[in-house]
Amino acid sequence: MPETSYAVLGVFETPDALMKAIPKARASQLGTVEAYTPYPIHGIDEALGLRKSPLGGMVLVMGILGALTAFGFQYWISAVDYPIITGGKAVGSWEAFIPIMFEVTVLFATFTAGLGMLLLLNRLPFFGHPVLSSKAITGITRDRYALALEAENEAFDAAAAARILQEAGATEVEILPAPDRSPFLTSDYILRVAGGIFTACLGAGLVMYFAIKLFPVLAPMKYMQDQPRLNAQKPSSFFKDGHGMQRPVAGTVARGHLPTATGTQDESAALVNPLPRTKEIFAVGRQAYKNRCEVCHGAVGDGMGSLTAAYGAKPANLHAQQFRDYPDGKIYWAIVNGKNAMPSHAADLSEPQRWAVVHYVRALQRAQNAKDEDLKVVAP
Repeated sequence: MPETSYAVLGVFETPDALMKAIPKARASQLGTVEAYTPYPIHGIDEALGLRKSPLGGMVLVMGILGALTAFGFQYWISAVDYPIITGGKAVGSWEAFIPIMFEVTVLFATFTAGLGMLLLLNRLPFFGHPVLSSKAITGITRDRYALALEAENEAFDAAAAARILQEAGATEVEILPAPDRSPFLTSDYILRVAGGIFTACLGAGLVMYFAIKLFPVLAPMKYMQDQPRLNAQKPSSFFKDGHGMQRPVAGTVARGHLPTATGTQDESAALVNPLPRTKEIFAVGRQAYKNRCEVCHGAVGDGMGSLTAAYGAKPANLHAQQFRDYPDGKIYWAIVNGKNAMPSHAADLSEPQRWAVVHYVRALQRAQNAKDEDLKVVAP
């Protein structure tokens, strides 16, 4: 008999024999009673006195904690630290937090179920369980049923335990030696693992290096310099005209680059504003100016808009003599094509709106100098 024993294992032929033996084994109080069966047996948990698994409660608590954690982080970010109004909703609208709350809930619950079951309830890692190396394990995994009295301390009486199991109806009795519980994370073990990983990485790197040297190009892999490409400045046999750079399709205009009646700003000086100066036209120009121009040129066209003034830029002062002397056509050309840092508004404003802005700019200039009766029309 070995000096130290882990358990005494008794094998039974039928589930009924096993269930009848459990009360006798528990009454002996010689050690912890554990059963090993090839499939679940109804009522065996109650017979062994096992409490209901706390895993479900653990998962529930950690899932709720995960949901609250996700909600707290999102609320802090969206409503406290950096509040942003989205779609006119309150910054703390919890409906937008649901996807992340769900994901974090699943994350917390999954890790709790896996790690809690393995580390807390099953007390793993436990390498080489004695029952796995027993003679009875082949029968236990097929059609035999085993009952074990496992040692709770060093005073475990293996002989008495074997006698109890035999009296309870066990057809075979086996004494299992205590496993080696010495720590496995020794310095030698760690060095061996690290050496194995290093060797595997080095070997894989060398194999890939020489494989690429022997077979530098394999489908579907291609190096960039080997890929077919079009150089716009060189001839190309792909197009009928033999040129790499193609001219625009005749009769079309690139989006966002609508042409004016003349090509240059100086040539546009000859254009005449086709819109009459009426209250309705001024209202259209005022609205377009407010939407597109006021942010840079200011509410009264003084070049002190809120956006550009914030970083020190100085847009054109529309009240300067230079711009008062500008013909209407040159202002219209600047609106369409943009000038300097000013973007083109051709794609944003229709032709009547552009000319209406020209009228409104002229009215701003006249109102600023108080030299024209149009001030009455512009005033709100």
